[in-house]
Amino acid sequence: MDLIARALAVYLVLMLLFRITGKRSLAQVSTFDFVLLLVVGEATQQALLGDDFSITTAAIVIATLLVVDRGADYLGYTFPKLGRAMESVPLILMNDGELLRDRMRRVQITEEDILASARERHGIERLDQVKYAVLEQSGGISVIPR
Repeated sequence: MDLIARALAVYLVLMLLFRITGKRSLAQVSTFDFVLLLVVGEATQQALLGDDFSITTAAIVIATLLVVDRGADYLGYTFPKLGRAMESVPLILMNDGELLRDRMRRVQITEEDILASARERHGIERLDQVKYAVLEQSGGISVIPR
């Protein structure tokens, strides 16, 4: 039972920490972010497994994490307010060609981030060619050209 409680606690802590760091931390993984994820993974393994590295223990931990994750998905679907708290909603960053700087600042998105997404997806070279820009749940930026 201790193993399941540890798995649940680690899952909740990681979900909270990744929710606090925001969508962009998951959308663009730099070398530093990748190394950080490896270290977090190692620390998580130690917290989950303790001194017992048996296959049975690992299987129980994995099964617990999968059940908790599916349960969280179900709760988010059943209770939409809870779902919005656990996952974020799309955020409009540019509305009818006007940058919404307060929102951009809050989620640490720059004009260059929006322009880079516009270039990659639509070949757009200037922000005045963008009608809407939306920070999606995945952390990517969707752009709708004028």
